[in-house]
Amino acid sequence: MQRFRLFLILILLLLLAACQEGSSKPASAPPLLTGIPVSPVEMTSVQEYYETSGTVMAGTVSDIASRVMGTITALYVKEGDRVREGQLLLTIDDRDMLQRLKVAYKGLEAAKEQRDLMAITAGRYEKLYAEKALTRQEMDEIATRQKVAQLEYDRARAMAEEARILFSYARITAPIDGVITAKRVDVGATAVPGMPLLILENQNAFQVEIHVDEGLAGKLAPDMPVTIIIDALGLTKEGKIKKIVPAVDPLSRSFLVKVDLDASDLRTGLFARVRIPTEKKDCLVVPAASIVRRGQLTGVYVVDTQDFVAYRLIRAGKIYEQGVEVLSGLKPGERVVTAEVNRVTDGVRIR
Repeated sequence: MQRFRLFLILILLLLLAACQEGSSKPASAPPLLTGIPVSPVEMTSVQEYYETSGTVMAGTVSDIASRVMGTITALYVKEGDRVREGQLLLTIDDRDMLQRLKVAYKGLEAAKEQRDLMAITAGRYEKLYAEKALTRQEMDEIATRQKVAQLEYDRARAMAEEARILFSYARITAPIDGVITAKRVDVGATAVPGMPLLILENQNAFQVEIHVDEGLAGKLAPDMPVTIIIDALGLTKEGKIKKIVPAVDPLSRSFLVKVDLDASDLRTGLFARVRIPTEKKDCLVVPAASIVRRGQLTGVYVVDTQDFVAYRLIRAGKIYEQGVEVLSGLKPGERVVTAEVNRVTDGVRIR
């Protein structure tokens, strides 16, 4: 029995020695990465912006309307057509106006003949008056008749010019170079004075109309630089304030500002964001490429003093030219991975 106990004790000692030998083996080393850029986080001076939304508008928008009433007899353009200044766009039934023009020119011709006749008659009367064959009163009467004939001619000429201008309204031409963006009528429709028929835009220059909070009243000035972002086109351009409308809307507590946009091939109505520089401040900033998003979480890879990597959650703020503002989660001097974050995971070591 005693030998059996000794045998069990020997077996337990052997098993304990084997466990101690297994536990003394060194653990496997963490992966080592090279070529990963790492930079310390520092306080950076950034430009603060006031951002608002606006609408892209063509530099010049012309609502083409008729100045006379009539039936549209021909339409030479459609939406999207580019036209030149003076190009014929459409015509209106001009038969009534043509008749008025003919009558006016005939009246002008008759008035001219009467004026010329009176001029010849006055010349003859002057000779008779010089020979003392006429009295002064008769001479005054012929001079008055000559003046009346001249006045009748001037009136007939004015009426003929009026009829000619009225007749020209039946041919509507393009006032500027541009693109037809809307067609409101078709052939056979009745044109009414003041009713828009076509919309013509000059798309060589654009502007953005924005509404700015009344708190910035007096802080903006013409030619002040701003940044314009058109998300639909992935376009970011620099612009300048062109016009400031000083009146404040009592409902929105904002005022209208027009910003010049040096770009072409845009479209009226596009949504745009405009950033107006206000003041500078110091904050923690990390490069946009260092941000790692996991679902609804936002974080960065932080590298400790022993070059080990750990994922840390942060609260991100605004985006500036220098990078993304960090509101919490990091301290100045801490090192973060600034690029190639897809190669990095928790627990790796970076040389």
